[in-house]
Amino acid sequence: MASPQTTSPKRAHPISFVPSETSLPEFTPRAVLLGLLFGLLFGAVSTYLGLRAGLTVSASIPIAVLAISIFKKLGHSSILENNLVQTTGSAGESIAAGVIFTLPAMIFLGFPLEYSRIFLLAMIGGWLGILFMIPLRRYLIVEEHGVLVYPEGTACADVLVAGERGGNFASRVFWGLGIGSAYKLLMNGLYFWRENPQYQPGWLPGASFRMDITPEYLGVGYIIGLRTSALLFAGGVLSWLVIAPAIKFFGSAFPGAIYPATAPIAHLSPDDIWASYIRPIGAGAVAAAGLITLLRTLPTIASAFRSSWRELRQRQARVAANRRLRTERDLPLWLVLVGSALLGLLTWAILAFRYNPQAAWFSNVLSALLVVLFGFFFVTVSSRIVGIIGTSSNPVSGMTIATLVLTCLLFVLAGWTGHLYSALALSVGGAVAIAAANAGATSQDLKTGFLVGATPWKQQVGLMMGVVASVLVIGYTVPFLNAAYSSYRPLTLALPALARQTQGSQTGIAGVRIESRNYQLPAAVLPQVRQRRYWELNAIGANAIPDGKYLYDPARGEIRVHWVQGIGSEQVPAPQAQLMATVINGILNHRLPWALILIGVFIVAAVEMLGIRSLAFAVGAYLGLGTTAAICAGGVIRWLAEQGRKTEGDTGSGALYSSGLIAGGAIFGLLAAGIAYLKATGRIGATALEYGPQWFGHWARNPWIAMAVFLLLAYSLYRFGRKPMPGGTPGE
Repeated sequence: MASPQTTSPKRAHPISFVPSETSLPEFTPRAVLLGLLFGLLFGAVSTYLGLRAGLTVSASIPIAVLAISIFKKLGHSSILENNLVQTTGSAGESIAAGVIFTLPAMIFLGFPLEYSRIFLLAMIGGWLGILFMIPLRRYLIVEEHGVLVYPEGTACADVLVAGERGGNFASRVFWGLGIGSAYKLLMNGLYFWRENPQYQPGWLPGASFRMDITPEYLGVGYIIGLRTSALLFAGGVLSWLVIAPAIKFFGSAFPGAIYPATAPIAHLSPDDIWASYIRPIGAGAVAAAGLITLLRTLPTIASAFRSSWRELRQRQARVAANRRLRTERDLPLWLVLVGSALLGLLTWAILAFRYNPQAAWFSNVLSALLVVLFGFFFVTVSSRIVGIIGTSSNPVSGMTIATLVLTCLLFVLAGWTGHLYSALALSVGGAVAIAAANAGATSQDLKTGFLVGATPWKQQVGLMMGVVASVLVIGYTVPFLNAAYSSYRPLTLALPALARQTQGSQTGIAGVRIESRNYQLPAAVLPQVRQRRYWELNAIGANAIPDGKYLYDPARGEIRVHWVQGIGSEQVPAPQAQLMATVINGILNHRLPWALILIGVFIVAAVEMLGIRSLAFAVGAYLGLGTTAAICAGGVIRWLAEQGRKTEGDTGSGALYSSGLIAGGAIFGLLAAGIAYLKATGRIGATALEYGPQWFGHWARNPWIAMAVFLLLAYSLYRFGRKPMPGGTPGE
């Protein structure tokens, strides 16, 4: 199918699908309502996917397809209504991407995950990303049309035009949604087969072959393709099949514990080795890869900022000439300036009066200024970079690392290095990361609108409404997943000196703080160590115990329970958030296993010397092997589906089916997390709904049965990937 316009040389403007003099229904109540509903849905789905897999995928195309299909059932709709739905709904994915990169690091820094903090910072960052993009729209989207292609935005415009011309391809998404949901329900809800078949070979102690056979991982692998998914898998192979066995081999003969583990290596399982040794190595690798990615894009960043600043100075002369055209009307510049100032003031207020009232007064003022300044700079950078390399390759993590490093260095110069300032630095980095991520997605949406002939100010209002809707659900999803996958493990560790301390005091053990003196275990958890009251401890960079939360029995003078948080576990690893905590701790607290982190740094250096872009490899080295193996399987399926095609990259049906698999798997993954939460709190029995073992016995736990079912799912993806799109593939 032809694109809605012909790509022209630089500054040659295309003709929009809907001319500027044509007026069609656009900002209608039904379009706004449906967009808000999709913002809620994909906000939760993208948060779940990002915390588990460490990445998100663009939601614009599946939302556009679903909008076209739903409106066809309700009666005729205009292409501009469909575009407004995807514009409003896509904010959920971009906000989730910025949130999962940063704010879950509160757990690793020893702070609670508060809904209000996530909600306010996400809303501030999301709105800043939109406001700062508004004065750049004409230059980046219109004037640079022949230079900046905005791949996701252009592809989404093609889908909208195909739907307007009668292309019927929504069934691909619905098939994926149905099959992914049913698969996930049977696996995680009824336990008909195992989710993570694994094999720990006796001939290679410390290694673990495993795969998390979920539909969302398979779909993500198909969308990102074989090369990226193979790099992710290669990093996992290095960590789980090379480094972990080497640690087991050389460390098993040593009788004592080697920091940061607290037990001898001979007694550690592969998962324990990953938690104690592999994770710091992976964090160092991701940090180094993110900085290298940022340094590599510095020329583009400098050019983008210079060009955009020049455009801002020249913009006023063109506004008067174009203000009468519907397709040239942005929200007014005064609203951008006033709104940005108010958001900066709001940032200072919530930090000074809600979260950091004990901090030095100027630290909150400086933090609010940094949010606005860094936000403007990286919004400008992000908006241009995604026009070249797309949203999926946007180096938001590198921008966030740069923000955190500069912020922490300023704090160190000012002498602000206490525990409180780590949360303050993360608040700055979180707001900036969300602004940069949302600015990239906003640019893609405005490009789509430019190509189909949308009204810019209506899209911008829709985006702001979509931000509010998505942060409502994202603010609940992150702490919910943490609670759902938290666990309690019995532990006996004598620390008699703690019994004489008071809440918030120094414990005499570096890196260990008393957070609360009143905590009671849920009734159904660890009855052998349950008592009326524990003290809640938090360890960050301590030599005596690994980082984490613990429950301390003052009567015995012992730590009795290791309270394992869901965020950071194998189920919800949150790799980028772990990285951000590593950066902050490394600069402010100086208590990290630097030898392990530097190993990760030099591994990335070696990969870069081989001429390989290291970011995907580094993320794979941090994630579990089960995650990267399943993602790689999706990439292999895409490669197989593309063989013999006349048009390279003709994967429209497979991509839409994959989007359905991701959405269906993530939705029922959230439901499965809810079941896990009810079990953890004793509200339902520990074996409730486990009909698989009841009906099929040991066959329900057989790893080969699980792999056979996963192969059937992979074959269904291959079949859809081979099907041509009705009426042509988008972008063809």
